[in-house]
Amino acid sequence: MNKHNLFSSTYKKWLGLALVICSLITVFGCGTLVNGRGWGQDATLFPGWDRVGKAALNAALEPETWAPAVGAAAFQIGSLDRNLANWASKRTPIFQSQDNANTASEALQATSEAAAVVTALATPSGEKSDDWAWAKAKGLTVGIAAVALTEGTTDLLKYTTNRTRPDNSGHDSFPSGHASRTAVCDTLATRNLRYLDVPDAACMGLRAGFFALTLSTGWARLEAKKHYPSDVLAGMAFGHFFGAFINDAFLGLDSPKNFFFSVEPSRKDIYCSLHWVY
Repeated sequence: MNKHNLFSSTYKKWLGLALVICSLITVFGCGTLVNGRGWGQDATLFPGWDRVGKAALNAALEPETWAPAVGAAAFQIGSLDRNLANWASKRTPIFQSQDNANTASEALQATSEAAAVVTALATPSGEKSDDWAWAKAKGLTVGIAAVALTEGTTDLLKYTTNRTRPDNSGHDSFPSGHASRTAVCDTLATRNLRYLDVPDAACMGLRAGFFALTLSTGWARLEAKKHYPSDVLAGMAFGHFFGAFINDAFLGLDSPKNFFFSVEPSRKDIYCSLHWVY
């Protein structure tokens, strides 16, 4: 078996194992949330402008949105964008070849998609089967809308920017579709963890794992010579923003506050601070 086939086989085994492990938690999908409602039960098309505005602001202020956006802008300085893309695709330090990197990006994206679906199914949505099914259908529709909006925005930008890929295989380099889709799915999966009864340590581990999936997918696209760093970072920013925004605005659940703004006056000055909770 050559190196490429061995690598593909390994990733398929890891993907299969991840799906099996994640599927085990679906047995906890019965019951209700702390407020007595089911996950997805209160999903709505008309959440109100106040909730929409707060969800949009919260999503924009989260580090997973603005940090990669700032990074994408920073890579426009000089030749940073092209230099890192060339180095990654030539050295392929993680995936060992461009073909392996391309295969890995597909497997990592599929794992993120599975994580979003499985965590949604694992959330408590009621004791009765018909109530459970209806709540899940509504909740999953919100997730599908987030993914669709992310992909629509990504495709629109690809068409309007017309950026040539590093390997000259097309003119749809910006932003990375793999990065944006993985980011939105991982964001939805992370949001779903809020409503699962799992230990704090396990929750933090899963959150870190989902974030690692997003980063790994983006890096794989660099080694595959399909994108520049700014393409990947922009895709991550769009994916997280739309995932967080659509989920928090339309799912109908109260989300914990992720940032706190405070003003502290003194005799001579006024101190303003903004704190994020991760």
